[in-house]
Amino acid sequence: MQTLAQDVGGLKRVLSNVKTRGNIGEIQLSMLLEQILAPEQYEANVHTRKGSDAVVEFAVKLPGRDDVREFVYLPIDAKFPKDVYEQLLDAYDHADTQAIETAGKLLETTIKKMAKDISDKYLAPPATTDFGIMFLPFEGLYAEVVRLGLVEVLQRQYKVNIAGPTTFAALLNSLQMGFRTLAIQKRSSEVWSVLGAVKTEFATFEDVLAAAQKRIEQTGAELDKLVGVRTRKINSKLRSVSVLPAEESARLLDDGADAE
Repeated sequence: MQTLAQDVGGLKRVLSNVKTRGNIGEIQLSMLLEQILAPEQYEANVHTRKGSDAVVEFAVKLPGRDDVREFVYLPIDAKFPKDVYEQLLDAYDHADTQAIETAGKLLETTIKKMAKDISDKYLAPPATTDFGIMFLPFEGLYAEVVRLGLVEVLQRQYKVNIAGPTTFAALLNSLQMGFRTLAIQKRSSEVWSVLGAVKTEFATFEDVLAAAQKRIEQTGAELDKLVGVRTRKINSKLRSVSVLPAEESARLLDDGADAE
């Protein structure tokens, strides 16, 4: 029990450190991106604002307009207001209505501040999308933000969407499907070019095949003429010639061959 208490205490100290808390969300965010997207589809530690030192943890590279830019960044930042969320959980445990309301308002204020931070530091259209994503590493925290009615507020005021682990995974899967569709669209011109080449080649092949068929038919006609007309003429000329017995015919032919 003492060992377990030490372990729990150590975990509490880890979670109490702001930098470590940020790392927990960042690691989870990194794992989701790595599992669903290809390495070339996102970047880590990106300067999305020109001339700014602010670095967003991750940014997905969305296709841009070919005539303007190759891609635009979708900024994604992990946030974990551990202290405020812990206060809310304690209030729930004690069934203290006043404490729940107070902690809820504090969580709302903190989340709004974090959303403003993302908006001010990382959103810079047209280099980025006109919205960013706040990743909350725990489903319970995400559920509380939804319960407080902050989803539309954050979208409207700060152009920031929130996402828990499950919703973020769904979002990435949707983006991946979009990437695949776009790749098919981009390669469709190549497919049509290949089909056009095949069609041209097939037309040439058809001409060659037709010529070969014509020559085969001509050869067949000549064989019919040789076998039919010429054979009948030869037979008609030989009607007046007596037919020799087979043995005598063979002997005469053999003698002729020996004479030669």
